Order: sequence, then structure tokens, then C-alpha cells
Amino acid sequence: MSYFNIDSIKERTFDAIVIGTGISGGWAVKELTGKGIRTLVLERGRDVKHITDYPTAMKNPWEFPHLGEVPLELKQKSPASSGHYIFKEPTLHFVVKDYEHPFVQEKPFSWMRGYQVGGRSLLWARQTQRWSDFDFEGPARDGFAVDWPIRYADIAPWYSYVEKFAGISGNKDGLPNLPDGEFLPPHEMSCVEKHFSQQVAKNYKDRNIIIGRSANLTEPKPIHYQQGRAKCQNRTLCERGCPYGGYFSTNASTLPWADKTGKMTLKPHSVVHSIIYNEQKKKATGVRVVDANTKEMTEYYAKIIFLNASALNSNLILLNSTSNRFPTGFGNDSGVLGKYIGFHNYRGRVSAEYDGFHDTTTEGKRPNGSYVPRFRNVYKQETDFLRGYAASMGSSKMGNPTDGLFGEDLKEQLAKPSEEGWNISANMMGEVVTKESNFVRLDPNLKDDWGIPQLRMSVDFDDNDLKMVKDFYEQFSEMFTKASFIHIKTADTKRVPGNENHEMGGIRMGKDPKTSMLNKWNQMHACKNVFVTDGGCMTSTSTQNPSLTYMALTARAVDYAVKEMRKGNI
Repeated sequence: MSYFNIDSIKERTFDAIVIGTGISGGWAVKELTGKGIRTLVLERGRDVKHITDYPTAMKNPWEFPHLGEVPLELKQKSPASSGHYIFKEPTLHFVVKDYEHPFVQEKPFSWMRGYQVGGRSLLWARQTQRWSDFDFEGPARDGFAVDWPIRYADIAPWYSYVEKFAGISGNKDGLPNLPDGEFLPPHEMSCVEKHFSQQVAKNYKDRNIIIGRSANLTEPKPIHYQQGRAKCQNRTLCERGCPYGGYFSTNASTLPWADKTGKMTLKPHSVVHSIIYNEQKKKATGVRVVDANTKEMTEYYAKIIFLNASALNSNLILLNSTSNRFPTGFGNDSGVLGKYIGFHNYRGRVSAEYDGFHDTTTEGKRPNGSYVPRFRNVYKQETDFLRGYAASMGSSKMGNPTDGLFGEDLKEQLAKPSEEGWNISANMMGEVVTKESNFVRLDPNLKDDWGIPQLRMSVDFDDNDLKMVKDFYEQFSEMFTKASFIHIKTADTKRVPGNENHEMGGIRMGKDPKTSMLNKWNQMHACKNVFVTDGGCMTSTSTQNPSLTYMALTARAVDYAVKEMRKGNI
């Protein structure tokens, strides 16, 4: 097919191109098509249709050949990914194995990827907290990274906009460091979590234990039924894909919504090689795409491009998009492309037991947990480390002792209501300060199966992160002690960067084009018709789960981009 064939070029020309179909890409497509923009959607993986392509969603544990575990041989072939909690037999079909898309670890890194329509929106933990101005102002206050070009007031209405459509359960807690949202009814805390919350409130003025804020439909609204989604069944099998649409995903929500407009063209098996820059027009004119199966390269064209390939793949695409104008990567006038990579610190865990509530138990399941918002260095710098940490919490009733029991005696003991106490645990999620020494770059020699350079990871913890873990151990051990918990234990999970699935940065937002890639609208300083709204755009990481912020930033950026396009400015 000749690129000079006018009809062929017309067939490959759209108003907008969206690269990636994960959480942010799905929102970009929904918003663009909803505004009448004819949009091409490129996904490097296979298509996954809601309901029909969730093969393990209804399986029982005994129906898996390895009872849910991954065979040792496959773990050994995929060492960087196999330590992740999602790398299990029921979800393997949604997870990239290391050998399928290799990368180079200059330092230990676990790059968990989902190459299919919907991306990791099928696999995410669904925790959705808003940022506050304490988070957006963090870099300006301590001088690390650069100042965010936006504040909470800029994004608050967009948080509300996406929350109403996605469906977020939670409680209005009235906390300045964790703004309330548009919530569906909350899940319930367990009795021991409620006890801990009460004890913390009694002993501390600046700390709170709340129920998590989760993208599960506890009480669907008309907008959710219009999407074809139904109430969450509390099966806690979300990462297999939910046939009820009980949790928010691209597949259950934004992509079908976009498809109904008739403005969406979806092309799976489309590996984006690079973005095309036109020297005469001084803007991006399209993208080069390698067919994942045939390896044939094709060019597609559009007026605006949204890059949502997930943070590190978006960095890879821009680094590989070189031209006379951008010899070191697309839009990289500042030289910061691929640098200041951020992630979250999941190293700390504290567990304990509670010898109480013997006559109570839990009923059913809960696709959520309790949450401890950040309480360190919020209003002022008060510790020997920068920023802070949040924590997720879970609890469970201890089972009856079964040591030495077999057969009928074991069955009888297991069937009896437990009169034991409770287990409780807190898992840290710390903010890693983004710094220039944490970076990714293209390997000068190694290429993948599609002829694209492999990505080299040079990302690691530092002393600040280790000090934070130590403080987490101390504070939660103290809090557990004051709540009369016993057998308190601390543990280093040894989770390496990337293992928490929250990689961010490399294409950061900022006020100054000399030190950042994107402006306050997620628009490239150096190329006005390219927008990045996935994790790559993040200037800092805060202690909140990032997906809700990606969604809000994307909806906001699309609104701006379409207005600018219609004014003739881009």
C-alpha cells in the first residue's frame, strides 16, 4: 500500500488518535467521541470484550489446573513479574510475561503490564482517593521536583465529573488532607477496624482510620445502568474481569460508551513505534504503528494525539520519536524526558492480633479495606524524611486451631464458629520523591520483536525511603500497642520499584518549559497538539492511589484540547 495513495491516506486520517486503552486512554476516547471527534484508538494487545472475554471470571478454585498458582517453570521465565500479587493463574491471560516484551534492569524493577484492550484497568486495586493541595504543593514546599502547574481547585470539578460516571464508594470523612468525593454508600469496617479507628481518635488528634474509597458499585445510579453495569456482588474476584460490571474498567464502562457514539475506530494488535513530527507544520501529524502480528508498519494521521500507553511505555514511545527538531526524543527541549521517574514505596508491613470480639465474625466478602490517610509532614516538615505515607488495612477472624487434627475431627473443627481473636495488618504506601537519578532510557543495541529499542530501567530507593519505612514501623507499632493489640510484628516486604504498579513521571507537568514537558493542560510545551494524561505526566506521586487523578486530568485535558482545536489554535 503506497503512502502516496490519496484514498489510502484519507482512510488512515482521523480527527484524533488515542494511544492506549487503559484507565486514562479509555477516558480520553470517551470524552473525545462524546464531543463528536472521530477518534482512532490504538492498542498494542488483543481485543477483550466485556463479559465474553473473561474466561476465569466464574471459575471455582478447584477448576484451575494448578489451583490458582503459577508453575515454577513460568515463574523462572518471568522473574521480574512473578513476584507481583496479580501474577496468578486466574489472571495470567491479562498479564505480560517478561519474555513477551523484555526490558533491561540496571537496578531491580518489576514492570507489571497488561497488553490488551482495557490494559491494567482490568487488574487495578480500585482504590480512588482525591489529592489535596498538600499533595500538589509538596514539591514547591520542600524544593524537590518542580512545582505543579495546577492546584486542587483546578481539578476538583473534574474529580466530581469522573467519580459520578465511574461509581466510587466511600464515606464523607471531612478530612482536609483527603478531600471528599461524589460517593456511593461505603463498605463497612470490621469490628476490629472500628475499634482501632476509635482508639486512634482517642489517642491522636492528627490521625484517622477510614473505610477505603473504592471504584465498586455498592448502589448503582441510573448512569451506571445506562452503561450496562450492575451492583457489585462482593465476590472479590475483580482482577479476573467482572461480568456484572460491578467495578469500573475501560471494558465495562468508557469504551462501550464511546463505541455507542459511532465516532470510535478501535485497532488492537497495534504497537506504536513513534509519533510523526512535521518540520514544516511544526506539529505532530500522526503515528507510526507496527502490526503486532505481521510486523508491517503503517502510518495514521490526526489533528491531535493523546498519549496514554501507561507511564513507561509512553516514555519509550517519546524517546523513540526522534527527528531533526527533537533529536533526543519527542518534545524533549527541557532534557527531562525519561527522568524523575516516581513510584510508591510498599516496603513496610505491620501485623498484630487482637484478643477480643470472640463472639463476632465477618459476613460475606468486601472488595475493599480500611485506609489510613497520610499524617506525617502534612502541615509542616516534622521528620527526618521528606513527604509521607498512607496505609491500607485489612483484618480477619482467626480460625479455630487445627494442629494434630485429621479426618472428621478436622472437618468438625473447621465447621465450628471460631471463638478466637482477630488478625489485623497495615501495609505502607509511601511517596517516593521524584529525582533525576531515577530514569529510563532506550537501550542502544537491544530491540524487541517489533524493532523498537528495549527500555532500560535505572530506578531505586534511597535513604529517604528507608527512613520512611522505619518511621512507619515505629508509628504503627505504637498505634497498635495503644489499641491493645498483641504479637505486633514488622516486616520488610522487599517489594522493588514497579512492583506496586504505580510507575509515574518522565513526562512531567510544570510551569516552565525549561524544566518540564507538559503545561497545566497536559499539553506538550514544544508541540501543542500532543497531550499526555497517563502516569507519565505526574510531577510528584503523593501517597494516594493515582488512577482517579489520571481520569480527572484526562477529562479536563480533552475538554481543553477540543475547544482549542475548534478555535483553530491546534
